[in-house]
Amino acid sequence: MTLFIKNGTLIDGTGADPIANATILIDAGMITQVGDVQPPDDATIIDAQGGTILPGFIDSHVHMMFEITALQERVSTPFSMNFYKAIHHMLRTLNAGITSVRDAGGTDLGVKQSIERGLVPGPRMQISISVLGITGGHTDGWNPSGINTSLFPAYPGNPDGICDGVEEVRKKVREVLRAGADVIKVCSTGGVLSPTDHPNFTQFTEEELAVMVQEGQFRNGIKVMAHAQGAEGIKNAVRAGIHSIEHGIYLDQEAIDLMLEHGTFLVPTLLAPVAVLEIGESTGAMPPYGIEKSKQVIDVHRESIARAYEAGVKIAMGTDAGVMPHGTNLRELELMKQIGMSPMETIVATTKTAAECLGWDEDLGTVERGKLADLVISKVNPLDDLKGLQDTNNISVVLKGGEIIKDIRQ
Repeated sequence: MTLFIKNGTLIDGTGADPIANATILIDAGMITQVGDVQPPDDATIIDAQGGTILPGFIDSHVHMMFEITALQERVSTPFSMNFYKAIHHMLRTLNAGITSVRDAGGTDLGVKQSIERGLVPGPRMQISISVLGITGGHTDGWNPSGINTSLFPAYPGNPDGICDGVEEVRKKVREVLRAGADVIKVCSTGGVLSPTDHPNFTQFTEEELAVMVQEGQFRNGIKVMAHAQGAEGIKNAVRAGIHSIEHGIYLDQEAIDLMLEHGTFLVPTLLAPVAVLEIGESTGAMPPYGIEKSKQVIDVHRESIARAYEAGVKIAMGTDAGVMPHGTNLRELELMKQIGMSPMETIVATTKTAAECLGWDEDLGTVERGKLADLVISKVNPLDDLKGLQDTNNISVVLKGGEIIKDIRQ
């Protein structure tokens, strides 16, 4: 199928100045020409109607298999229903213009393959499947009552992620890779929503983290992403060779310097603690300890990310969607703007830099000849109205691989 997009302003994801009256030719799912192009006779014309043409957005940190609800609802929901709910999560994600995601835990190979085989619509997906954590750590849902409230329960295709000690860690990584993980996810610190720890608590030794990196390297260079909120856990992860730091709440100068030295990506997820507080106070769906820890970290989180940005750390957009409703992902851009990033820099963070973080930059992230035709047309110009992207009604067209996923033009 040949598509021809006209009558729009192009923001190509590279950070270059916008191009007015841009035209784009798409054939067989690929971008074949960008610029002053004439449409072939057989092309389907997509009139951008004066809107803004952008690369498909990328969220580097989501949890597609859940949206956090009150504990009573979670424990009374049949397990298989979560897969049907995920179909709606994926549709809302696409509807927001997010055409690619890196799933940071909970989504198994069957979900990814269902998208690839056309059984259900969804974004391109890189999956970590399980989340590796220590006994008593961020992924351990044990409560003093004995009830386990883990967001990542083990089931066929999704191994339990708890592991302690170098050799147990090595075996667990191999189990996750055997299950089909594209990326390894580990918690090198505690977190906001875990019942028995705190974001500042350090988890796993540098040696244990290095084993994860080593095992990934053995498997064609599979990367490791680390939930890392406390300074020491961040530094352990970076020194061990971990590819990206997720959250980065308590970054200190030494951690920032190490990230610059190693070229480590930072995925801030500024929206995550904000959403925990909002949802907890409005619906009661968040545990009291999560609400209290969110109050403790929101301001210091913003300050840490601002310092990292000012120092030049590579920032890729990620949200922790699932903690907040899927489809609200682009709220993150306004929060990134508030810590000092320009609107253009936030767009680059959720396109070009996010694609680099996922290792998909040869095919995605910018609007260039030879790349996959993942494109978004917005009714608003985000350089003038970044918050306007949060309204999915302003995302008028979404293309994934040249296929029209959404079209609400009048």
